[in-house]
Amino acid sequence: MAHLQSCKHISPDSGFPVTLHPKFNAKIKDHVPPDPIREPFTPPKDRASFADKEKKALFSVAKRVNLTESIGTVLENVQLSQLSGQQLDELALLVNERGVVFFRDQDLTTEKQVELFEHYGILDKHPAQKDQKFVNIHGSREDHREIANYTPWPSGEFHADTSFEVNPPSYSLLRMEEHPEVGGDTAWVSQYGLYDALSTAYKRFLDGLHAVHTSRLQYDTILDLWGVGPNRPPIDTHHPAVRTHPVTGLKALNVNPGFVTGFAELKKVESDKLLDFLSYHIHAADDHYVRWKWAVGSVAMWDNRVIPGTYKGARRGIRTTVFGEKPYLDPASESRLERQSREESESQKDRETNNEDIGDGQKLRLERNL
Repeated sequence: MAHLQSCKHISPDSGFPVTLHPKFNAKIKDHVPPDPIREPFTPPKDRASFADKEKKALFSVAKRVNLTESIGTVLENVQLSQLSGQQLDELALLVNERGVVFFRDQDLTTEKQVELFEHYGILDKHPAQKDQKFVNIHGSREDHREIANYTPWPSGEFHADTSFEVNPPSYSLLRMEEHPEVGGDTAWVSQYGLYDALSTAYKRFLDGLHAVHTSRLQYDTILDLWGVGPNRPPIDTHHPAVRTHPVTGLKALNVNPGFVTGFAELKKVESDKLLDFLSYHIHAADDHYVRWKWAVGSVAMWDNRVIPGTYKGARRGIRTTVFGEKPYLDPASESRLERQSREESESQKDRETNNEDIGDGQKLRLERNL
């Protein structure tokens, strides 16, 4: 890490860098991005909206294994490359519901992966890479926690990919090409579950806030760490701290430590304390968390709208991503737990009504017999 700007300015007294997260980095000051900031747009209708809710076509060829109650499903005995358009739509709906879906021993090539993912919408271009169709993922061989001491972006933290965009990604798919035998795992946590785990009062508080998502910390870190600049200028966006999923209609927390730096409606000290709590909340979510051990040929497809992820270790993979809608909150939407409770209550009422009807029918039959 000797090339980092912080490490070039050492205190003669302590032997450590004079400042952390330097603002005097000439590479940052002098960089002129080649592309403009994106304008908001309306993406194509989510493919999950066209799916059979029972997913009969997908489950006719794939065995479903849920990894936890809240998040994560493995589909076995299936090749992504062989799925039909209808099965891909049903896969999207399963990803909406389960957050992340895994596959092992896949025969996808990069070309086929790109072709498959174009089914889901307009392919996104990461601001740090030039290829429009896919992103090369290179796991760091250095300690993320150590790097974070000298660069401003917490690269090893939970994050939803480029959530600072005006149109953040919806679906992402990562296929692993190289991976160590130990390490390099990825963890995801359900923002459906994180929202449900809050008290009713805290939910209502967060419902009224906008989270400040910024690319600036990642922007500065990329320039300093990689020596190359992002393709677009830094951007700050205010997205609802709680969003409504466009397909499931469920509320999900929309805060991730990787890109959120505060809340528009709060003073800085208040923002800082809330971020501290939500970071704890995310890391303490054992019952809404799944960890995946990669192998060459493994694939994960996830929904950036409802889960942040994190990883550690050296690996190489290909990621494809498509644009999603501009995040919004429908005040009339409900959480996953609220919907479950409502449906159980409605089902109980239906059973009671049916029992009453049966009782009345039996009474009538007895009266006729008399």
